Amino acid sequence: MTFSTSATQPGFFDVRMSGFRDRTEVAEVLRLLDARVRMLQAEAVAVPEASRRVLAEDVQAEVAVPGFDRAAMDGYAVIAEETFGAAQYNPLTLRIVGDSRPGQPFRGIVASGQAVRIMTGAPVPPGVDAVLPVELTREESGVLHISEPISPGRHIGRRGEDIEPGRIVLSAGRVLRPQDLGLLASLGVAAVSVVSRPRIDIFITGDELLPVGSKPDGCRIVDSNSVMLAALVQRDGGEPRIAPLLPDRREVIREALLASTADVLLISGGSSVGVEDHAPSLVVELGELPIHGVALRPASPTGIGFIGGRPVFLLPGNPVSCLCAYDLFAGRAIRSLGGRSPELPYVREQLPLATKVASAVGRVDYVRVRIRDGHAEPIAVSGASLLSTTTAADAFVLVPRDSEGYPPGEMVTVFRYDGPT
Repeated sequence: MTFSTSATQPGFFDVRMSGFRDRTEVAEVLRLLDARVRMLQAEAVAVPEASRRVLAEDVQAEVAVPGFDRAAMDGYAVIAEETFGAAQYNPLTLRIVGDSRPGQPFRGIVASGQAVRIMTGAPVPPGVDAVLPVELTREESGVLHISEPISPGRHIGRRGEDIEPGRIVLSAGRVLRPQDLGLLASLGVAAVSVVSRPRIDIFITGDELLPVGSKPDGCRIVDSNSVMLAALVQRDGGEPRIAPLLPDRREVIREALLASTADVLLISGGSSVGVEDHAPSLVVELGELPIHGVALRPASPTGIGFIGGRPVFLLPGNPVSCLCAYDLFAGRAIRSLGGRSPELPYVREQLPLATKVASAVGRVDYVRVRIRDGHAEPIAVSGASLLSTTTAADAFVLVPRDSEGYPPGEMVTVFRYDGPT
């Protein structure tokens, strides 16, 4: 049986109905991605829209926070020395000459024998050096009765005690959190320079597929990979665009790839050795495919190529394989493009195995596990098409290529799909 292909890349081997002649080591795939993928350019984004964006450059404070001395509690602004000697049975008195409220400061200078009523956050008037808490006083007819002394500087927040001008408050590479946006706003920053979000086109191929929202019908199944991949892309800081389902027709897939303007192309399905697996030869025709077939279980049919310098990932159609290949390879590239750490974005911990894990030297194994009584319990069913095994799993373990597996009780690194509860 022969198959026509327009792929002309030297050394390209059409694997359809032939099988993979060799598989690339996972470590080699990672080295290729790290060498070829570079962070995208920066763009300015308004602070209210910058949550979860990655800073492209350091943020330096141009103003002090707070910008003035302010009261740390409700009470009275006083000259501390004039309270010395005050006691419950020997109260001292000061004359109240005005008020200082947030945004409405006292407009004079406090002289000896005077006090100013002040609210939390209000500017401290000139001439005073402490704020006397209201519970230590009694006010009567404009006269303040003081029953305890106060030391200089008490209950006053000094100008710049939070942030001094010139300080680097947020560093490049930081993923902005809600509190970071609040800090930026307090500094008067209107917009911030962030790394552009990678645009990701998601192509799902297969004549057997029905669109999301359909019911399975006979031998036709519902596409599940598009929604899973879109959610993963969003988690990793990208902007997913799900294309309409593509039939197993070479020219239709070719036109879709040519029309893409995305930073990364994800193609799920049609990546392996079947007669209708057109994606590998198309990537060769339109660009280059340095990797097709990886020494990884359960995602060995994975391919990594480039079209116009943009990464293209051939992800297996089987859901578990698709998830595995995305996390290890496509997700790494998307995270790097968006200025995030390329490493797996999962909480890691060391746990003992409940039962043994068998593997084979020469490949990396992606093993789903449950966490039970402080142990990692491998899920017995390991089929690459069984997406429910990832929802039943709490985490996964990666068995390195030079290992034949682990015995019960072995301490292993566990990657939790969610953080510890």
